[in-house]
Amino acid sequence: MPSRAAVLVSHDDRVLRVTRAVSAVIIPFLVLAFIVLHGWPRKTGRLFAWPIDPPLTALLLGSVYLGGAYFFARAIRAHRWHTIKGGFPPVATFATLMGIATVLHWGKFIHSNVAFWLWVALYFTTPFLIAGVWLVNRRFEDRTTDADVVVPDPMARVIGAIGVLAVAMSLFLFLFPQAAIDIWPWPLTPLTARVMGAIFALGLAAVGAFGERRWAAYRLLVQVEMVMLALILLSGVRAAGDWNPSNVLTWLFAGGFTGVLVASVVLYTRMERRLRDRTPASRRERVR
Repeated sequence: MPSRAAVLVSHDDRVLRVTRAVSAVIIPFLVLAFIVLHGWPRKTGRLFAWPIDPPLTALLLGSVYLGGAYFFARAIRAHRWHTIKGGFPPVATFATLMGIATVLHWGKFIHSNVAFWLWVALYFTTPFLIAGVWLVNRRFEDRTTDADVVVPDPMARVIGAIGVLAVAMSLFLFLFPQAAIDIWPWPLTPLTARVMGAIFALGLAAVGAFGERRWAAYRLLVQVEMVMLALILLSGVRAAGDWNPSNVLTWLFAGGFTGVLVASVVLYTRMERRLRDRTPASRRERVR
């Protein structure tokens, strides 16, 4: 016979209050960091937890923060867990790597700056909060797929492969920062190399495509990806002088990020069309 705990767990796909609460707490940190990094990328030595040079790195990190703020804002309003579940493991991984990088490069931070202590508060607690929320809320997930629009297998495999490449890049940057510095298309330090590695770790969200086919589970993640990529490309233009035009990675990154953004827009458009064709008007608001 099933245990009493198993009987009490209802797979109604609910989003728990603790999930909404943690999401709400994190948003102000991310928005504030975005404002600082995109508003004053050349003044991080005075306004941020540590001086970031060149400005391109600050802009890229700020782009990720705004995408994260958008994700958590949507998580607060979500009604079904499986529509947001895919964002929590990559965010926990990102936060964990940022926390480790902080410890490894402790002396590079401005300990007298309030921003540093906000940074420490965020990255020494967020990995546990996000992982905890994911572990608790996932017990209530409804895994049925009968009523859902699904992503075709070939498309899901491509998404998953892109995620694997991103995770491989993350490991390279984080574990071998000096090797990354030698080949990177803009100047890095060991700390910023590891920060870039944490950013690429967000590609873990795409790896989930190997085991998940429901478009509802992809939808928000693709929106977040498009926000981040659009801001990253804009950041690349704003800090064009930081790139090394003779480095082939400069053009691979520019072409690759642009290609992924275009492909994401095409994917989103096609899957939304399928959703509209299949979903009755009375249910569309609940899907969103």
